[in-house]
Amino acid sequence: MAIHKHQEFDAEAQELATLAKALGHPARVAIVRLLAQRQACVCGDLVLALPLSQSTVSQHLKELKAAGLVQGEVDGPRVCYCLSPTGWARARQLLGGLLAELPAAAANCGC
Repeated sequence: MAIHKHQEFDAEAQELATLAKALGHPARVAIVRLLAQRQACVCGDLVLALPLSQSTVSQHLKELKAAGLVQGEVDGPRVCYCLSPTGWARARQLLGGLLAELPAAAANCGC
């Protein structure tokens, strides 16, 4: 069985990296902003609001769902998407922890 280098990092670092990857594309940031504004959304509405095709929006939603930031619910032939409260609570926790470490690290920089 192959061992990947990312497995050498702790679970929290891997989770934070997954979160960063999910937010690492401007289209996904735009989707998150739209969902935050509307508090619930049908995928078709997202396609109308973005300069992207249906399949591209769906792919970005899949990435956000995999990171736990978005949840979807089947509503007949459509899927309604919204932000995941537990996913965003965890994201705040992870990012807050990382950001809390930064001032001390910057003060120790010898550059």
